[in-house]
Amino acid sequence: MNTSSGSTALPKKPAILVVDDEAGPRDALKVILRPFFEIHAVENAHSALRVLKEHHIDLITLDQKLPDRQGIDLLQDIKHEHADVEVIIITGYGSLKSAMEGIRHGAAGYLLKPFNVTELIALINQTLEKKQRLDFLRRFLTHAGSAWGTEQDCAKTWIELKRHYPTSMKSPQEGPTPSDSDMAELLPLLSDLLEAKDRHLLNHCSRVSFYATLLANRLNLTMAEQKSLALGAFLHDIGRIALDPYTFGHGDPTEAENLKRHPEIGARMMLPLGFSAEVTQIIAYHHERYDGFGYPHGLQGEGIPLLARIVAIAQAFDHLTADSPARPTTSIEEAVRRISLEAETRFDPILTEVFVRVVNECKASLPALAIAALPTATPEP
Repeated sequence: MNTSSGSTALPKKPAILVVDDEAGPRDALKVILRPFFEIHAVENAHSALRVLKEHHIDLITLDQKLPDRQGIDLLQDIKHEHADVEVIIITGYGSLKSAMEGIRHGAAGYLLKPFNVTELIALINQTLEKKQRLDFLRRFLTHAGSAWGTEQDCAKTWIELKRHYPTSMKSPQEGPTPSDSDMAELLPLLSDLLEAKDRHLLNHCSRVSFYATLLANRLNLTMAEQKSLALGAFLHDIGRIALDPYTFGHGDPTEAENLKRHPEIGARMMLPLGFSAEVTQIIAYHHERYDGFGYPHGLQGEGIPLLARIVAIAQAFDHLTADSPARPTTSIEEAVRRISLEAETRFDPILTEVFVRVVNECKASLPALAIAALPTATPEP
């Protein structure tokens, strides 16, 4: 359609799908949201999936109890088939456990009925702003090409990302050692990059940072080392955003050699950002083995930096215990047994002993604590 050069197209309203089996709450949401958004409304999971196939949807408000299936099951299908669609759970049957379950499976937020209208609108707008950031980064990752090929490429890429990243992020101060405030400004971009690549990648990195910090609490680390450990553990797999595809856990064996590139790529990506040497070492060396048969450099024993040895244990524990479509989940007891068997070969034996003791002491609360670390508990810089 032709338009005059002086005309300005009205911005398209974001599209929201309301999924609720009760007509009263469904109609109330339609009335509340229609002035601001394009609204679709359905009463069951089957109809919701049909609308997703037929229409562009930005965000879904999802009731937890539906007549044809559980809302959590529908949520998993939505995030599997439509990863870029954000979901907010609104339910009258909520509990802390169900809220954490929803967050773990990709819900962006959780509200209980009766909800506060102002709070609902604020949460929807916040979630749509997040979607805008993630959509921008997904497009970038799809066409990244040689963005991370050399250190010079990485420096140019970060400049472009920070310039166009849709947020009020200030440019970090120039210099070899960024301040804590600079790191705080960078963390949302880094966290969003992980999520834009794959939500499971962000969740994995968050849990690994939690487990590494759990172990560090029993060690005589300085405050600077603790900060570097939390940040390095969170970013240990950042190099995977440059690889396609991302597979959580142990993926297709044919991808193994390609995946082995991610520590070196990740370390190279971080160099222009001025992180501490300890953070970069974690990223570069978290797949080294105590017996010297790891990668990428075959470092051995205490030749592997201490913080990288800690993260090696934490990331192995998470791969064993976290939900993954790639392989069955292992119980905490079995994971501890397997890690113990690899002390002195894959892992530092002293650190392994401390980690096993810590896990056994807080085993009952560990799953809930790890889930509570998602998805916003990114480490302080």
